[in-house]
Amino acid sequence: MNVIETRNLTKYYGKSRGIDCLSIEVKKGEFFGFIGPNGAGKSTLIRTLLGLIHATSGEGKVFGLDINNDRTEILSRVGYLPSEISLYSGMRVKDVITLSASLRKLDCSEEARLLCERLELDIDKKVSELSLGNRKKVGIICALQHKPDLYILDEPTSGLDPLMQKELYSILEERRNDGATVFLSSHVLSEIGKYCDRAAVIKEGKLIACDRVERLSTKGTKRVVLKGIKSPLVLDGIRSFAEDDEGVISFLYSGESAKLINAISSTAPDDFTVTDPDMDEIFIHYYGEDK
Repeated sequence: MNVIETRNLTKYYGKSRGIDCLSIEVKKGEFFGFIGPNGAGKSTLIRTLLGLIHATSGEGKVFGLDINNDRTEILSRVGYLPSEISLYSGMRVKDVITLSASLRKLDCSEEARLLCERLELDIDKKVSELSLGNRKKVGIICALQHKPDLYILDEPTSGLDPLMQKELYSILEERRNDGATVFLSSHVLSEIGKYCDRAAVIKEGKLIACDRVERLSTKGTKRVVLKGIKSPLVLDGIRSFAEDDEGVISFLYSGESAKLINAISSTAPDDFTVTDPDMDEIFIHYYGEDK
């Protein structure tokens, strides 16, 4: 079952591009990542899925419901965290959290208490006294306390220290294990690589890749490092190339293995390594292909 499904979903702000013909599917119980730099269209997709803005064209469904006609029902089953948190500065944290629950006509006090403990949030402080990270924690608790079926989180760890980032993902894993679906956008690729089942890569509003994370991380591409070569390297299929001051050559290669072995052998290096690239390198690969 697809919890999120879009077909050629497009959003333009006048002549400015938001997203362009995006087609994605997110299955029930998935931990799905949406990768792209600032301005790529991640937040536009999320706001369109939630019915906060209307698509220019295309179709979108959440829980099988139309994102334009069934917005209220969709929102009742979603926990949404925007990338930037806006809160009433004069309210105390505990009152903001209670207000969020009351808008859903729910009593989430016990779950909110547990979340505040795990995220080490002082609920007696006023919002105006909070750091950026603690403001983000308030938004997280408001998004999680009602235990929704779907979590849509836009840059959820920005502003959080590493320990709190790890705790947040522990909570999300627990929710996923209970049957919920997690859809999150991020440009922190280590998070996507560590926690997500599948991920989509967006570039200038267009989808350029969507696959399981381990396949995105390889795609037949290898990181090759050569040290102390005796002859020039001649090899097709190199996606990026760099040579440092000490003559160490490093490049991504996506061609035939036999050609790579022959090329390495012909250079007679003092040492060499061939490894899988990490998510950061894959991201640069996708975004730097035009070069």
